[in-house]
Amino acid sequence: MTVEEKREELVAEVVRLRQEQGLTQKQLEQLSGVKQPIIARMETGENIPQLSTVIKLLVPLGKTLAVVPLESEQKNL
Repeated sequence: MTVEEKREELVAEVVRLRQEQGLTQKQLEQLSGVKQPIIARMETGENIPQLSTVIKLLVPLGKTLAVVPLESEQKNL
C-alpha cells in the first residue's frame, strides 16, 4: 500500500467515525476546533491534512493515532 493510499484510508476512517457518531462537519468543528471548510476539503481529498489536524479531529471521536509495525511486504515504502 502506498503512502497516498494510507492517507486516503486514514481520512476515510475519520469520515466513517464522524458519520457513525451522527456528527455533521460543523458539529465536529465545534468539538475539535478545526474549521468546517478544512474538514470538508480534507474529506473530499482537496487538501492533505497536517498531522496535528488529524489528531484534533480524532480526539472528539474517541480515537487517536498509534505507531504500529508494518507488515513485512510494506516495509519497502
